[in-house]
Amino acid sequence: MTYQQTIDYLYQQLPMFSRIGAAAYKKDLHNTIELCNALNNPQNKFKSIHIAGTNGKGSTSHMLAAILQQAGYKTGLYTSPHLKDFRERIKVNGEMITEDFVIEFTQRTKALSEKIQPSFFELTVAMAFDYFALQKVDIAVIETGLGGRLDSTNIITPLVSIITNIGYDHMNILGDTLEEIASEKAGIIKPGVPVVIGEYLPQTKNIFVNKANECNSKIYFASDEYTVTDIIPSTTALNCTVKNTEHNIAENFTLDLNGLYQTKNLRTILCAEGILMQQGFTIKNEAEKSALANTKKLTGLHGRWDIIAQHPAIVLDVAHNEDGMKQIIGQLALINDNNAKIHFVMGMVKDKEVSKVLSLLPADAVYYFTNAHIPRALPATELQSKAAAYNLQGNCFDDVNEAIAAAKQKAATTDLIIVCGSVFLVGEVEFTSG
Repeated sequence: MTYQQTIDYLYQQLPMFSRIGAAAYKKDLHNTIELCNALNNPQNKFKSIHIAGTNGKGSTSHMLAAILQQAGYKTGLYTSPHLKDFRERIKVNGEMITEDFVIEFTQRTKALSEKIQPSFFELTVAMAFDYFALQKVDIAVIETGLGGRLDSTNIITPLVSIITNIGYDHMNILGDTLEEIASEKAGIIKPGVPVVIGEYLPQTKNIFVNKANECNSKIYFASDEYTVTDIIPSTTALNCTVKNTEHNIAENFTLDLNGLYQTKNLRTILCAEGILMQQGFTIKNEAEKSALANTKKLTGLHGRWDIIAQHPAIVLDVAHNEDGMKQIIGQLALINDNNAKIHFVMGMVKDKEVSKVLSLLPADAVYYFTNAHIPRALPATELQSKAAAYNLQGNCFDDVNEAIAAAKQKAATTDLIIVCGSVFLVGEVEFTSG
């Protein structure tokens, strides 16, 4: 098979969550375990960090990987979903997995796959673990796909577990309450493995504490360990000061991931970094600072308050749930000093809490409703109808790039165009970003 034939096979033959939703989700670890047993358990051949959370886990994964890479460690990175290329999911030192390996692995596991019928995600996780073992990485940063307890990645025993935050998302699978969702995410906490909680709520803190106590795992709350002040965002970077509350030591940081919400992820990263250094990793201050200022370049991350054009500014952000949209609104409140007109190019998927997202959006913005070209996408006309209930007005477009073109035509040079609502929508944007 060619690479394209292989990718077509993976997309068409295996149940894929990004396309069909909950029907692709396997509520146990059996298939992943069987696949990895057949591969001689590659997940046991490298050290790892495991990251779960409702929002922020992708940014956190990429920034941690950038730091470890810059510190001189051969670093694997597994994330999902991808924006443009399947191979974005599996990287070593910022370089995507080779096409040849994707072909070879798929052929090598085809008989077993046809027997046990894994999901797309289950097979991809096994592929990542096999690749990291083959590449002899020093450490791999592993992002969960969904939840934690039953996520396919949850067969690893990491050096540290990280839960970025808890919010409402995937409730049809994870539960209707924050407590239920937190319990699922807490499932990545392993016996004796320290865990970092990026953010917590009054109703979720004890769930994490109880699980950590049950596992005899030391727990760290990043928001208690560090405070962030003097936040100055720009079009290319975010500058801030972080103070260690225990030692009363303040440091200045520059992040090329310039969304305001990255300050929360930064606290989490610094906390996890400290744990890794306690375990023997050497991370010099200059490597850390350089990595955080160049995460996009080092890891290839896009879609997090990603400014791809100016005059008018066009921002891509994969925010797709209530908490994610709150972060966007907070960012706008911080940066929109000149009261520029905001243009939202939006598309969402059917299984999100669409109304909760729409209720947060400003009625004085201009809207361009569209949808990604996947079966899960909410048709633009339906999104337009739901938005009207919140006095959000705009036209429908068949394609995100058509919608962006319309926004550019209507917007003044000082206006701001935000493309958001779905990872898959952002993935269909045609752009060249430096």
